[in-house]
Amino acid sequence: MSHVFPRHTKSNLPTVATGRGVYLYDTDGKQYLDGSGGAAVSCLGHGDIDVTNAIKAQLDNVAFAHTSFLTSQSAEDLADKLVDLAPTGIDRAYFVSGGSEAVEAALKLARQYYWEQGQMERKYFIARKQSYHGNTLAALATGGNEWRRAPFSPLMIQTSHISPCYAYRGCRDDESEADYGLRVANELEEQILKLGAENVIGFVAEPVVGATAGAVPPVEGYFKRVREICDQYDILLILDEVMCGMGRTGTMFACEQDDIVPDIITIAKGLGAGYQPIGATLCTAKIYKTLEEGSGFFQHGHTYVGHPTACAASLAVVNKLEEHDLVARSMAMGEKLQAALESSFGQHPYIGDIRGRGLFRALEIVQDRDTKAPFCSTQATHKKLKKAAFEAGLICYPMGGTIDGVNGDHVLLAPPFILEDAHIDEIVDKLSVAFKAVF
Repeated sequence: MSHVFPRHTKSNLPTVATGRGVYLYDTDGKQYLDGSGGAAVSCLGHGDIDVTNAIKAQLDNVAFAHTSFLTSQSAEDLADKLVDLAPTGIDRAYFVSGGSEAVEAALKLARQYYWEQGQMERKYFIARKQSYHGNTLAALATGGNEWRRAPFSPLMIQTSHISPCYAYRGCRDDESEADYGLRVANELEEQILKLGAENVIGFVAEPVVGATAGAVPPVEGYFKRVREICDQYDILLILDEVMCGMGRTGTMFACEQDDIVPDIITIAKGLGAGYQPIGATLCTAKIYKTLEEGSGFFQHGHTYVGHPTACAASLAVVNKLEEHDLVARSMAMGEKLQAALESSFGQHPYIGDIRGRGLFRALEIVQDRDTKAPFCSTQATHKKLKKAAFEAGLICYPMGGTIDGVNGDHVLLAPPFILEDAHIDEIVDKLSVAFKAVF
């Protein structure tokens, strides 16, 4: 009997034995193509010798030193590298152990930024429905994933949620995508005015929505308008790139494709590629200087902040992404994956939309293509698809509640950037097997 507390108490999972390239193998020898990179984590695939050697080298020097006493060269070098790659104006990196911690740090940093200026009344965050920002309480409260929030709602901070930019579901027949984007972006201004701009800290959003709605990209111009509104009312723009950043959508930072610069960015997942637990909260020089000239102390922290071994692993990952041009490869292979999905499933009676950027793609499942009506939530279609794909030897990331937290299903794909054309064919073939089994 296992004493591990699993994600689901009824699960009986196989045990992973090894990982090589885009594949994982269990102890029975079964091979699985890691078509979702776990949860959009394994951008370099499994068994990368350069990253493992970097970890070993760091361990030979020092594994850990607490950041209240010492910094480390690996943390310093990683911060330099990320600031160099980040949008202009981003100047500091605060290293944590994962995405939820990165978002939690971002929210506290944003609040303290105004607190240092004597603006104590600022207490509200605005975010979007059908978003996900992590499982710690403040991150969960900011996220708009209703089924994750429900059990813990009495414990969470008060937040406001506006409509997502979800053109497949939200764009009306009588408006262009540009008009639609402007309409939903302007909901931010309406909510700021409702709460009072002097009471609002910031707006939190994923540049490309991840697991909750399935690789939903914004329409052109949406984030430009959001940035304008944040500037007009002096609130911070916090972009959560935990899932969609670090090359996943075809540029190192996802927001590059929308030509905007946020005040705070959170990253994780692909930052460490699964080789070590790591995340980061990046901020502008202005935010850092406000704390530096104020109390001088960020009232936040964890034991493993800036962990030297995690930073060494991450630096090796980022260097490999850059030196081997893997971010551009993510874009190119993503377009090939999109074309293959459209060719095989573009007219499938139960697939309504195929979308995404780079190697971050999703298929939205519908019961009726014309009306876009979803399957009944009680059918748990996403769970059936996950099981059928896994049996076929494909790890993918199906999710339910795509539309409103209850209704709708999608399948998310986020394979390693190192995949080849033959792997795309394998993904499509195994998805076909799963669809046939379920439908």
